[in-house]
Amino acid sequence: MTAQTNPLLSYYGDDLTGSTDVMEALASNGVETVLFMDVPDEALLQRFGDCRAIGLAGTSRSETPDWMDKNLTPAFGWLKSLGADICHYKVCSTFDSGPMVGNIGRAVEIGKALFDQTYIPVLVGAPQLKRYTAFGHLFAAYQGEVYRIDRHPVMSRHPVTPMAEADLRLHLRAQTALTTRLVNLSMLAAKDADDRVDDVCRDADGMVLFDIDSPESQFHAGRQLWRLRRDGGWFVAGSSGVEYALLTAWNAAGLTDGKKTFPLPGKADRIAVVSGSVSPTTERQIRHATQNGFAGINLDPLELLGESGNAALERAITSGLDSLKRGESVILNTALGPSADRGGDIDRIPGSRHRLGRLLGAILRRLVEEQHLTRAVIAGGDTSSHALRELHVQALTTLLPLPQTPGSPLCTAHGSCAETNGLQIALKGGQVGSDGYFAQIRDGLQA
Repeated sequence: MTAQTNPLLSYYGDDLTGSTDVMEALASNGVETVLFMDVPDEALLQRFGDCRAIGLAGTSRSETPDWMDKNLTPAFGWLKSLGADICHYKVCSTFDSGPMVGNIGRAVEIGKALFDQTYIPVLVGAPQLKRYTAFGHLFAAYQGEVYRIDRHPVMSRHPVTPMAEADLRLHLRAQTALTTRLVNLSMLAAKDADDRVDDVCRDADGMVLFDIDSPESQFHAGRQLWRLRRDGGWFVAGSSGVEYALLTAWNAAGLTDGKKTFPLPGKADRIAVVSGSVSPTTERQIRHATQNGFAGINLDPLELLGESGNAALERAITSGLDSLKRGESVILNTALGPSADRGGDIDRIPGSRHRLGRLLGAILRRLVEEQHLTRAVIAGGDTSSHALRELHVQALTTLLPLPQTPGSPLCTAHGSCAETNGLQIALKGGQVGSDGYFAQIRDGLQA
């Protein structure tokens, strides 16, 4: 590797929206970051030689342990070769995962073996995202209220990986034989915190979970994570809470320049949105947008996946183009909220969820190419991971962070495809964003 020397951090995101979440957190705080869709060749890597953090967007959140064995080992190996101080396996801040889908424990096992570590630090709490861990239990906000994750109105009912256990140590026990020790809030706040943390980590042979429930505990956790790092790269796992915690340590050490200012990109005349999310948050956003100037097009996912799928695809594209030609922004979605979820029927078709994401990406690519759009949105974490690849995007950088709704920035796409190189695109997880999110992206506003 010659493009950069000793990056501060490298990371693998288990889905695309989670990957841009990390990129936004770092770039907003003065750490130039690039996110690659696949392992880049040397020429592409050198284009981003000024970046101090390098990410690789993955799909492991929606994959099996067998897939992880085949794909995460080479991905982690490439990230290790970059020589960063920290290598982060990034998971969703709601930690939703299961033994057979998105198994976090299996990913940790792979990283632990590759980096030859006795234990893997795990940080999940991120107050910036209204995610909190206290004495090993995960809490998350929804509509202004904070819920234990196993009682969360959305995540306890996730269509693929519902969270039925709030104690993350017990949750991980169902995914791996590795044990999980805990550095709790009282340990982090103690005067002899270093000694207490060292006691927990000394004989650990698995994972060590660090509580984070506030800016103060985040600072303490970040200091410990940076203190404990070792030469040759330090593999860690968790949400973007890893980056938010590390930034506090880096700022204290003078390794970053602090907050960065981003110019507003201005309003786009029209944008196109595709959504595979079944979240009630996305449902509210779609309804808000269609009541405020967007054209809404409901797509039947089973029709797209069926024998007449090509015809259904062309009808969807034609409907989208018609709206754009009328000067309207357009949203095409496969489910308007949980009540419209066809997940049970979709899952009866092998490989259907990944394919549906690719189909939405194909629709979006046609709309962008034929109407020369400069801005677009993909909604849904799993959807984004598979849809963006259909746009022939090779890398992303942050164009406009959204501090009021972190985790859903407007990005600049880079690649060899002329139609999508330079495209401004936002990738939104199901639970992310205010009700006016789509209009916010269209108008190029931070709040």
